[in-house]
Amino acid sequence: MPAQWGAAVLWTCVCIGLAGSAVVVSQETKESMGPRSIKKRSTNSADMVEVHSVKVDCTVTSRFAHTVTTSKALNRANFSQEIFFEVELPKTAFIVNFSMEIDGEVYVGEVKGKEKAKKQYEQAVSSGRTAGLVKASGRTMEKFSVSVNVAAESNVTFVLTYEELLQRKLGQYEILTRLKPKQPVHEFQIVNGYFVHYFAPPDLPRVPKNVAFVIDRSGSMSGTKIAQTRVALVAILKDLHKEDHFALILFDAKITTWKESLTKATNGNVTEAIDYIGKLKDRGVTNINGAVLRAVTMLEKERLKGNLPERSADMIILLTDGMPNSGESNLEKIQENVRSAIGGKMNMFCLGFGNDVDYSFLDVMSRQNKGVARRIFEGSDAAVQLQGFYEEVASPLLLEVDLRYPDQAVGFLTKSHYSQLFNGSEIVVAGRLKDSDVDNFLVEVFALGPEEDFQVQGKASVVNVIYPHQQYIFGDFSERLWAYLTIQQLLENSDIGTQKEKDNVTAKALDLSLRYNFVTPLTSMVVTKPEREDGPDGPLIADKLTEDQRQKAERHSGLPAHGGSSSRGGSRSNFRTSRIRSSSLRSQSDVDGDPHFMIKLPERDAALCFNINDKPGTIFNLVRDPKSGFAVNGQIIGKKKVVQDGNTNTYFGRFGIVHQKLRLRLEVSTQEIFVFHEEKQIKLLWSDTDSVREMNLDFTLTKNCTLTVTLRHSVRFMVIRHTKVWRRRHDQQDYLGFYTLDSHHMSASVHGLLGQFYHGVGFEVTELRPGDVQDKPDATMYVKGQTLNVTRHWQKDFSRVENGEDIPCWYFNNDGAGLVDGRASDYIVSGIFNADF
Repeated sequence: MPAQWGAAVLWTCVCIGLAGSAVVVSQETKESMGPRSIKKRSTNSADMVEVHSVKVDCTVTSRFAHTVTTSKALNRANFSQEIFFEVELPKTAFIVNFSMEIDGEVYVGEVKGKEKAKKQYEQAVSSGRTAGLVKASGRTMEKFSVSVNVAAESNVTFVLTYEELLQRKLGQYEILTRLKPKQPVHEFQIVNGYFVHYFAPPDLPRVPKNVAFVIDRSGSMSGTKIAQTRVALVAILKDLHKEDHFALILFDAKITTWKESLTKATNGNVTEAIDYIGKLKDRGVTNINGAVLRAVTMLEKERLKGNLPERSADMIILLTDGMPNSGESNLEKIQENVRSAIGGKMNMFCLGFGNDVDYSFLDVMSRQNKGVARRIFEGSDAAVQLQGFYEEVASPLLLEVDLRYPDQAVGFLTKSHYSQLFNGSEIVVAGRLKDSDVDNFLVEVFALGPEEDFQVQGKASVVNVIYPHQQYIFGDFSERLWAYLTIQQLLENSDIGTQKEKDNVTAKALDLSLRYNFVTPLTSMVVTKPEREDGPDGPLIADKLTEDQRQKAERHSGLPAHGGSSSRGGSRSNFRTSRIRSSSLRSQSDVDGDPHFMIKLPERDAALCFNINDKPGTIFNLVRDPKSGFAVNGQIIGKKKVVQDGNTNTYFGRFGIVHQKLRLRLEVSTQEIFVFHEEKQIKLLWSDTDSVREMNLDFTLTKNCTLTVTLRHSVRFMVIRHTKVWRRRHDQQDYLGFYTLDSHHMSASVHGLLGQFYHGVGFEVTELRPGDVQDKPDATMYVKGQTLNVTRHWQKDFSRVENGEDIPCWYFNNDGAGLVDGRASDYIVSGIFNADF
């Protein structure tokens, strides 16, 4: 078993932003009473790893952070073993280097283009000796993890280096703890032929804003989401300034506005709006296109009428949790409609609530309209997240900010025009100097203030930056910061424009990523591990996850904002696959209704479902475990009255359950229950309330027609008798449902229509799109090596609530083809107790 230890060290770093200052943070942990020992997950006391030290060097120079984590360990065991190294790093950081030193031999990671790395990686995947290095870890972090086989009594040293530009939000910088800067209007630095310009003027009056809140109230927002949205909107409305104007637009299939025009944020209007929001309820489907276009129209009309301040910021804030499935539903068409309508005249911010939303759709739409998208994670703090985002854009200070530099003196500028500067934020521009005469280098900033134009000028000067004595590559921080910014901005535009423009932008970003050794969404770091005792080991891959990939990984793992899956190389339709081994999950496999099979995966908060219909009298094997001798068969019955269209509704009307080792047979029909155990025979009626308890058996029959059976150290299940009544037709139908409550004792060889899913199933869902029926989107699922179309359905689950609860699931057509091994006919058996062990 492997030993695992983490190199997560917290440190405090306070940066006073004086020109030319460099902050070096170094913390090294060593045990004062000898090295720290961490036992392997084993009972062998000699099986230990000694962690000699964990050292973190963080150099922050002009907001650009360079972090080196070094960890040293000794394998004290008298045999070789795997040692794990884990570091959490910000998701905005780029990995630039990784190395392992084992007994004097150094293994260094090499950054390659993703396609080249992919080929090398896929060759190793086929041998089963490789794993991804990076996965999502929470909302803002990524986890880098690697393991290596270390010989007995040998040392290993891991070194991970990553870099990031610290982002200023609400006047603060974040690097694990908060950095609180103090700086002038301009901070301009020139180092080794590259310059960096920081612009964050203090004490400016705010510009009034005109904001249209576009709020999704479709059925998927029900419950906690809609409640948290109400709480957040109340706080946001209270925070509006009196000179602001606002509108409330609610949408499902219909679009409803609080008032027909934007309203000034007087105390009376805000109070009235809060009362209106208090009545917000969920209903219907999702018409994003119509709602956003209504917001654009309202803002345009108010502008034309002169009802808004001339110098004010127009913005749309969209909050949605789902896919557009009413009105225009084509995502690209919606993006084009919105881009054309806005025409660069206003900013659009999109908030994606939860994991069912198509984040990439919102992200592109925001960037096309001078805004940003943000994910709102489902959780108790969702209202706080909504308020936090609003605070970042609540106070614009300047409009149309233009930073200008002498044309003949600079080249390769990063973005130098910004539509807005918000309170507490900062603009950073970097570029390369053409002219060595920096004494006459003039920097100018032009912008629109709330009442008059804003203009400042200043001359740049060379800054003497003092670096630590270590010869880090970080010495050229200004050049690397320029490359970092350029890559980030190129990636932001890599999916906007014509295909030729997208290709050109992507090629430039890839070239810079390789040149400066950054692990970005276009590159991968390939780490070659030392040979194992049983032969060569495969390479490892470190990838940079996009926000869209993080969301999909969370969706697949079923752990929103709390982890992800290792990247396994390769992609399908620009979708990074995140495979989950079936053995890592367990399911609750049930069948009920006419008949509906449902595979619930509690660890992933997901469910799969399919129907199987056949002639009345057909017996299907549902569960078969050769090791324990446990089996469940179900016989189909037909509806009493045949519908005129010729379709025959079928149900399960009889179950035969056998456990050879316990010498048990249980026959359950819609009329009665027979228990055969050893030499005993018991007959029960559904009208009875009874229980049978023996050493290895526990039967409980309740008055609500529920039979619960526990076979100790084997399985626990429930059979429910239903009576469906059609009052208008004076008709009723009795049928049975079978629910697996606990199957973790079943062997790995368990099978059957339900049993094959007892130890879980790995799958991936992507390409969500509108389906043929409103509020039932389609998606593409990768499962059991196949690509299948699935549809969102709702099924009744009676395992916890007497009247049943609606459970969302992904529905497979054609008797579960592609999900179920083989064909449905393969599971037909000749007798109710026939198991063929």
